[in-house]
Amino acid sequence: MTPADTAPARYPAEALTDVAARVLMAQGVPLDDARLVADGLVVADAWGHPSHGLLRLGWYVERLRAGVMKPVTEVSLPVDAGAVAVLDGRDGVGQVVTARACDDAVRRAAEHGVGVVAVRNGNHFGTAAYFTRRMAAAGCVAFLTTNGSPAMAPWGGREKTVGANPWSIAAPRAGADPVVLDIANTVVARGKIYAALERGEDIPADWAIDADGNPTTDPRAAIDGIVQPMAGHKGYAISFMMDVLSGVLTGSSFGTAVAGPYVPDRRSGCGHLVIAVRVDALLPEQEFARRLDYLIEHTKAVPTAPGTPEIFYPGEIEDRNARTSARTGVPLPSRTRSELDRLARESGVAMPEPITEEAASPCSS
Repeated sequence: MTPADTAPARYPAEALTDVAARVLMAQGVPLDDARLVADGLVVADAWGHPSHGLLRLGWYVERLRAGVMKPVTEVSLPVDAGAVAVLDGRDGVGQVVTARACDDAVRRAAEHGVGVVAVRNGNHFGTAAYFTRRMAAAGCVAFLTTNGSPAMAPWGGREKTVGANPWSIAAPRAGADPVVLDIANTVVARGKIYAALERGEDIPADWAIDADGNPTTDPRAAIDGIVQPMAGHKGYAISFMMDVLSGVLTGSSFGTAVAGPYVPDRRSGCGHLVIAVRVDALLPEQEFARRLDYLIEHTKAVPTAPGTPEIFYPGEIEDRNARTSARTGVPLPSRTRSELDRLARESGVAMPEPITEEAASPCSS
């Protein structure tokens, strides 16, 4: 395969959010919920993660049309026990279910110091960092897990039964960007393989094996095959345990019973575990901020290896990319643009004009 898109067009974030929200509203998603989903997708593109950006909008639309994801999200609390709760998403929109669970965890943390919300019967929610950042902004250290459809084989196996099962941790910083980790337990998030397919690009040979067990650089063969775990057996074991937290413990689906967002006609059944820890319940906020800043400063001060211009703390690259996107526009690969244009036309929505190179220049008037 050869690259099909070397210069993604750039668009104003608000314009893309408006288009994506209107597309979702055409499927019956209420305005506020549609804007939440759209914002999360556009923010992922702005962060430099097109694997979790507007590429996924079409998947959500197909699931809404098939009725396996409900456009109007109506959650319930089968368990409501002080610092702990179980939230049943009832197959609602994944981002809406997760936002409500995270807000509830923060509310419980305000009262008890910690809030734990187990989510069952949810849907794909985009990038986990979008939600842990929200909790960090509320003064909490945040932890979020989710499970997903099978992507990798158990260590030593030849059949995929284990999801990538990503997780995120975020810590707040007063007056500064938070520290944020968001990772899948595969060598690469499966969405990045879909993004390579969208761009018409090969993938590195160590990302996946094909259906016959051979290393492949073809993203389509990788999707039909098995994604490799990160760090060998360690990635498999971490992913297995994330399924224990997200699926087994929450009372949701787990293992091979979970369906991914790219499957248009099966309910997801995915689960999540949300934990919010209020910083000032454990340590004065100023003391926490001082200690975290010290850790960041001393980490970034480490001498760099040859060819490495700078050391980054987790989440720093995404925040820098977001600032660039705010100035120059959010980049969209050509196939994602084409798909968004199709969805917009079907929904009676006009696509925005891309930002010209002159308009994007910080020196332009």
